Amino acid sequence: MASKTKKKRPGVSGNPQKARAQVGPRPVRRAGVGDWIEGARLRTLPLAVSPVLLGTGAALVIDNALHWLLALGCLAVAVLLQIGVNFANDYSDGVRGTDDFRVGPARLTGAGKAKPRTVLIVALTFFALAALAGLALTIRTQQWWFLAVGAVCIVGAWFYTGGKRPYGYAGLGEVVVFVFFGLVATLGTTWVQVQVLPQEAWFGAVAAGLFACAVLLANNLRDIEPDKKAGKKTLSVRIGKRATQVLFTVIVLVPFAISIFLALFYPPAWLTLLVLLLVLPAVLIVWTYREPKELVVALSLTSLGSLAYAALVFWALHG
Repeated sequence: MASKTKKKRPGVSGNPQKARAQVGPRPVRRAGVGDWIEGARLRTLPLAVSPVLLGTGAALVIDNALHWLLALGCLAVAVLLQIGVNFANDYSDGVRGTDDFRVGPARLTGAGKAKPRTVLIVALTFFALAALAGLALTIRTQQWWFLAVGAVCIVGAWFYTGGKRPYGYAGLGEVVVFVFFGLVATLGTTWVQVQVLPQEAWFGAVAAGLFACAVLLANNLRDIEPDKKAGKKTLSVRIGKRATQVLFTVIVLVPFAISIFLALFYPPAWLTLLVLLLVLPAVLIVWTYREPKELVVALSLTSLGSLAYAALVFWALHG
């Protein structure tokens, strides 16, 4: 009787297209509207809205008049970039084979719901729309150096999981997320509106960046084992489960220390402590989960918490 041998999964190449060729093509079926909405990862969009609220609130400290058109332009750039990077990650992780081990919601490319080329085109379309919104802001404000910032943002979004050496696979995701979703998005929003960066903008930028890092940590904590199998060395893979839990707890609570300080000057900021009703359950899930899929709830609560926090700080600064 012939002996059965277990096939070993081919090594993952640095080239996404080559990697997909190694693991073999996936059967492709037509994705529905719901699949594409899921692919946009709506639960992450609050992370794009929060820095715009915080940055606009800081701008109101300098100029009490709301520059709503500029604020909406910043919001368009942030949301379109967020959706673009979500689809770009779907494409890159899918063609690399990283999503073969996924325990979270199925992705368009990895699950064979859409052709990789189609997902890539959608990602590039959203990047292009973000670029157009950014160009409109640049023309309106005459801050031409914004073009370079926008280009860096798009390049950073792509190389998170794209290219031969994605930084998201090297444990640098949280650092870059803090910079772009925190500092760049918040400070950029303030500067577009008033061309000044008050200390409130810096406090908001740090808070937004920490919330974004916490969401990414919850995601990567969920995927520690699948990422190990796929050779994806996220920060959570490098430091382990316990250290990730500790880090998540610290960085998701620091924004409240910031808001307590702000409350000394803007009393309505005390209301941000109500957001702990969302954040503390997320912390509890991170420490007590039994199945990795439970961390999707923690991720969603943290993301919504960032939006509620930003809205209350905006109100405090506006008042």
